[in-house]
Formats: sequence, structure tokens, C-alpha cells
Amino acid sequence: MRIVSLLPSATEIVYALGLGDSLVGVTHECDYPPAARTKPAVTASALAGPADSATIDRLVVASLHDHRGLYTLDERLLRDLRPDLILTQELCEVCAVAYPEVQRAARILPGETTVVSLEPGTLGDVLDTITLVGGLTGREAEAAAVVAGLRQRMAAVAARAAGAPARPRVYCMEWIDPPFRAGHWIPEMVDLAGGEEVLGRAGERSTRATWEEIAHAAPEVVVVMPCGFDVERAARELEAVRVRMEWRRLPAVSRGAVWIADGSAYFSRPGPRIVDGLEILAHALHPDLFPAPSQECLRGISAPT
Repeated sequence: MRIVSLLPSATEIVYALGLGDSLVGVTHECDYPPAARTKPAVTASALAGPADSATIDRLVVASLHDHRGLYTLDERLLRDLRPDLILTQELCEVCAVAYPEVQRAARILPGETTVVSLEPGTLGDVLDTITLVGGLTGREAEAAAVVAGLRQRMAAVAARAAGAPARPRVYCMEWIDPPFRAGHWIPEMVDLAGGEEVLGRAGERSTRATWEEIAHAAPEVVVVMPCGFDVERAARELEAVRVRMEWRRLPAVSRGAVWIADGSAYFSRPGPRIVDGLEILAHALHPDLFPAPSQECLRGISAPT
């Protein structure tokens, strides 16, 4: 089978099922595992150059308003790769090539190509997606083993978090400027890790939040996890926010309970590493109960002096 993945999360699932040799094409954002970077990239970003989070937000809004795609698809390369299976999504126009464009491209490919849209909205859906890809590729047993291992780790986190003396109020910041509240599977992760997400709603889309709402929610822990940013990039972007009075007055800030996480790797992508994200989040909420992860994926910010 020849597989093209149009999602970084799908690429990670394919490798987790031992199908790396069957993967013939990926996106320009597929960077894990490292072997994925050696595969031909069939997409590119349509946004011009690097920009701060406020500029990116304006460009995204303008592109969606004008019905312009945020990604381009190399149809000629896709045709040359002759995929039997294309893994994509319809959930978020900001996350991948537009689904109608993928469907149109698939219709002109030689032979029969199956296009499957992966649409997880909850943690259970993420696990079901792994099972689905396993069924599509004849790797049912491998998928079952992967899912069982992930469920075991999730249960271990929940069991340990249940022994915490308190459940802190948590704000997971999915974008910095403007601030966004986290949705989809993130509030569930907070719950399993022993906290209460005060702005996000499980299974719903991520949406903008006002600074008034954030201040009123008074989170005791803030986890900054911008979609698509690693720790270094998120730390740079956060500097512009740290001068705001609403930010400085948050209980989490005064307590020194602000964490910057690698949102790109461990929170935005609904694949196997979402459970790594759960374990990272558990340390941020209960550092006395859960071991610290690598500093490459989580960084604490001291209280202002």
C-alpha cells in the first residue's frame, strides 16, 4: 500500500503502526518521527514568511474570509506518488489543505485512491482514529496494541492525579495574540491530569477569549500551548503579553504557576504523542506528584518581582 499523509498527526500514526516504508508523501509540517522529514512533501504554506502570532491571526482571518487556502497542494507530485490511500481532515481549515481540494486532486489520480478524513474531537476519538487507520491498512493488531498502551498510560495519570490535595483552576492558552481558549481534547486532558479547565469546553472548537474573560476566570495555573509553536517560539511570543496588567494580576502569574509547552508536538496533533502531552500537563498541574519532562517540551516562568 502507498500512503500519503496530509496531516502531521496521521504521519505519526502511520509510523506508530510500523508503516513508515509505505508512506510515500507527507506535508511540509511533518517532522516526527525524524524519518518523516525524508519523505517528499506534497504541500507548502501559502502564508508569506515568518510572522508574530498577531500577524498570523490577521493573515488567517483574511485568507478564510476571501476563501483562499492556507496551503497549496502539489498535484503533479501527488500524481507521481500514485497513492492508494490519502489521509486528511475536514475539521480545521487552518490545519491542512482544504478537503474539497484533496477530493478534486484524488479524482484525477490514476487508478483508485481512497481519501479518508480523520476527524477526532475528543481523546476517545483520537484513539479511534488510530484504530481506523489500522483497519484501513491491515494493521489491526498493531493498532490495538498501540491504543491499549496509550489507554494504560492515561489511566495511570488519572489514578495518580486523583490523589492530589486540590484540583487547580487551569487556563490552556492555545493562541497568544489574540488569546484563544482551548477546545477539542484539551479540557479532557486537564481533567485527567487533575485540574479544571476554566475557559475551554471539551469536544468544541477552540475560540477567541477576551482578556476580561481570562481575568474573570482567575486561573491558578496557565499553560501556554500555541498551536504550531514549540517552546522557544511560544516564549518569544509571550513577552508581548507579559506586560499587560490583566496578565500580571492572574493568580497563576503571581504564584509562578505559568508554563510554556510545546503545543506543536504534544497538544495540537491528535496522534499517539497526545498522551505524552497529558503526562507533561500533569507535571505542570501537580509538579510534586509527576516527574518533570525534558526542558525541551515544558518551561516554567517565575513569578514577576
